[in-house]
Amino acid sequence: MKQIVPVEAVVFDLLTALLDSWSLWNGAAGSAADGLRWRRAYLALTYGCGAYRPYEDLVREAAVEAGISPAAADALTAHWNTLQPWPEVPRVLGTLSARGIRLGVVTNCSTTLGRQAADRVGVPFSVVATSEETGYYKPHPQPYRAALDRLGTDPARTLFVAGSPADIPGAAGVGMPVFWHNRAGLPFVADTARPLLIADTLDPLVELV
Repeated sequence: MKQIVPVEAVVFDLLTALLDSWSLWNGAAGSAADGLRWRRAYLALTYGCGAYRPYEDLVREAAVEAGISPAAADALTAHWNTLQPWPEVPRVLGTLSARGIRLGVVTNCSTTLGRQAADRVGVPFSVVATSEETGYYKPHPQPYRAALDRLGTDPARTLFVAGSPADIPGAAGVGMPVFWHNRAGLPFVADTARPLLIADTLDPLVELV
């Protein structure tokens, strides 16, 4: 496996690459099919909204667009603290941290929910950059740049771990190499950027970094 060295820091998408937010959305919606439809509507709103609008508002608007009860949005935030990390997350991130690699997250949500979700990972982060703080939703470049500025690291030496395809050109656009944690096995659609590696688990990070 090709290694990229030296890596100063690894920055993660939080709500997909590290945490199983899909189960939370599905539970709030009442079924996997409704959860998927709702989440897709939400992603379309975040990718197209430009400057930050309150996360909770977008979640509620997406529910209405998807034909889901607006009460599902309240259920989503009410159960936010039930988010669970993927099984290998504590081990992989613990290994990276023990090597002296700094860890951060960039997440498309409010500051309050972002910090609550980061705490659910169970591993300390040097940086938690939320869309509310940075003024934009990913894949706008500003959230990625904010994390880099706060870490004080070279983009070329800061690996970004994407949770969704949109993160690939987003992070690469500011000069970061990208590893796509494609848990759901989504098809890769060639864009202006390609990830170093695509895997359905975070385990390859231990060898890649």
